[in-house]
Amino acid sequence: MSKNPIINALSASGYIVLIVSIMNYITRIQGHKPDTAFAPVIFLSLLTLSAAFMAYVFFYQPVQLLIDGKKKEAVKLFTQTIGVFATITAVGLLLLFSGLI
Repeated sequence: MSKNPIINALSASGYIVLIVSIMNYITRIQGHKPDTAFAPVIFLSLLTLSAAFMAYVFFYQPVQLLIDGKKKEAVKLFTQTIGVFATITAVGLLLLFSGLI
């Protein structure tokens, strides 16, 4: 990913927004069709894909830095990325509970 924690956190947030938007769209066009046995397969596949994508976004650069012997930079990048993502999440929650979104 990037060595910029803001880009990493925004990428994670963007991915989440994209997936939720797609799921909402599919739910609307599907109407009230009953789920089939294939639905859990798709959702578990999406969970696996999401875990892999988030691992890439949050861990790839810190692990690269760690391999290069830059432990302090690796920890700093990881914690900053988590911090920015937590801030984005907190702002989203505040907006949601305040009724603005």
